[in-house]
Amino acid sequence: MSKERLFLFDTTLRDGAQTQGVDFSVEDKRQIALALDRLGLDYIEGGWPGANPTDTAFFSERPPLGHAKFVAFGMTKRSGRSAQNDPALAQVLDAKADANCLVGKTWDFQVDVALEIPRGENIDNIADSIAAVRTKGREPLFDAEHFFDGYKANADYALACLKAAFDNGAAWLVLCDTNGGTMSEDVYRIVSEVKAKLPAAPLGIHAHNDTEQAVAVSLAAIRGGARQVQGTLNGLGERCGNANLCSLLPNLLLKEPFASQFETGVSREELAHLVSVSRLLDEILNRAPNRHAAYVGPSAFAHKGGLHSSAVAKDPRTYEHVPPESVGNTRKILVSDQAGRSNLMARLADAGIDVEANDPRIARLLEEVKQREFLGYAYDGAEASFELLARRALGEVPDYFDVESFRVMVERRHDAKGDLVTVSEAVVKVNVDGEIFHNVGLGNGPVNALDQALRKDLGKYSAALSDLRLVDYKVRILTGGTEAVTRVMVESADGKGNRWSTVGVSPNIVDASFEALTDSICYKLFRARNE
Repeated sequence: MSKERLFLFDTTLRDGAQTQGVDFSVEDKRQIALALDRLGLDYIEGGWPGANPTDTAFFSERPPLGHAKFVAFGMTKRSGRSAQNDPALAQVLDAKADANCLVGKTWDFQVDVALEIPRGENIDNIADSIAAVRTKGREPLFDAEHFFDGYKANADYALACLKAAFDNGAAWLVLCDTNGGTMSEDVYRIVSEVKAKLPAAPLGIHAHNDTEQAVAVSLAAIRGGARQVQGTLNGLGERCGNANLCSLLPNLLLKEPFASQFETGVSREELAHLVSVSRLLDEILNRAPNRHAAYVGPSAFAHKGGLHSSAVAKDPRTYEHVPPESVGNTRKILVSDQAGRSNLMARLADAGIDVEANDPRIARLLEEVKQREFLGYAYDGAEASFELLARRALGEVPDYFDVESFRVMVERRHDAKGDLVTVSEAVVKVNVDGEIFHNVGLGNGPVNALDQALRKDLGKYSAALSDLRLVDYKVRILTGGTEAVTRVMVESADGKGNRWSTVGVSPNIVDASFEALTDSICYKLFRARNE
C-alpha cells in the first residue's frame, strides 16, 4: 500500500527566536537551517525580513539549502493600502525565498478588537496578499491565526477567511492554535470538519504547547486531514513553546498508525541524526540539553541498577519503546561498564575510526573519556575534540607543535584620539620540530588575540592554516563562585566549507579557550594531511 506524503515545516528560526532568552545571530540561523535541511525537512522558515536587522541580513544571503524550501514569514497587508504599496509586505515579497507564509486573523473577535476594521475588509486583505505572493512567483502559505478559537466562535467567518486564501492561490492553509489552549479532541473534530467543507484545500497545523499537548494536537490534526505539520527543534517558542519536532518526527516515522500510513522527507537514516541536531541547537543557545526530553534527551534511554537493568540486558524492548540508535541516541545502563564501551564504539564509528572492540586501547580511552566528562568536557557538540582524543589514544595524531608558553595582556588606555579603548595582546612561544617561534597577536579581546598569535607563524604548517577562521565562541560556567570551572566551545571553518567544533575546560577561561583553539588547529592539520 502506497503511503501518503506528510510535509514538515520548521519554524525554529522565527517562532523559536521568540523564546525568552533566545537571540539567534545570523551565523546561528545559518547553522540551524543547514542542519534542518540535511535532516530532510520540506520547509524552513527563516524569519521575518524587515522586522529586525538579523532577519533582514539572513535573507540577504540565503543559506545554500539542498532540499528544503526557504520561507519568508510576514503578515497580510494593512488596510488602507494595496498589497503592492505596503512596505512591510514588500520586504517579505522581495526576500530571497522560495515561499512566503503570511499570517492573517481568522477570529472575528480579533478582527473587531485588535484590527478594528470591518470583517469583510480583513477577508479582502487576506485575498489580496495571497494573490500578490502568487503573482510574485512564490509559493503562498496562509497562517490562519487563532483559527480554532475563531472556528468555535464563528465557524462561517473562519472558513470564509480560509476560502479567500485558497481561492487566491494559497498552497497551504495552516490552522494555528495560537494560544495553545485547544484540546486534541477539538482539534481532530475541527480539522475533520474543515476538510469536509474544503476538500480540495491542503491543510496544515501549527500548535503551541501551553497545555503540554502541542505534539498530541499535531498528531490529532494529521488524523483529521492535515498534511503539513509545523514545529520547532526542542520545542522552542514563545511562552511554553511550540510542537517539538524532536518528538513529532520519531512519532511519525516509528509509531503506528503514522509510520505505515505516511511518508516524509526525513528518512530512517536521517532520523538517526536527530540527537545531534537537537544538541547542536543546545550548544548554539549555550545551554544544557534537557536530560529527560523524549527520544533525544541524554537520559531518554538511561537505566539504573536493579530489575530494569537486568530486564533491558535480556531484551531492551522491556523498557525501550524504540531502539535508541533509531534517533541517534544511546542506551545508558548506569552500572554497566559494557554499556559505556558500546557507546564509545558507536561514537568511534561515527568519527570514521575503525578499531576492534577488544583492543586494549579502547578500555584506556573509555576511562579517559569518563574522567574528562567528569571534569566538565562535553563531546556531543565538540566532535573534532573527541576525534582527536580518540586518535591520539590510538597513536594516529602526530605532535604538530608544542606550546612552551603563552601570555595575554589586556590594557585599557586612551588612544591617540583621546578615546578610551581596551587593547588585547597575546604572546605565544611555540616549538615546531625543534624550531622556536615567538608570535605576537593583537585582537578584539584576549581569545581573538591568542588565536592571532598562535596561528601567526607555525613554520611548515602555516600554509595549511591560511584559510582557517574562528566563527563561533561560547562559554559555559559549570560551577559557581569565583573559582568556577569554565567550558569553552569553539567552532572553526575553512575555505572549503568544512566546520568543526572543539572544547576546552579549565578554571581559567583563557586557558580553556587556548585548549579549544589548539585542538581546532590540530584537527585542521590532521584533516589536511588526510585529504
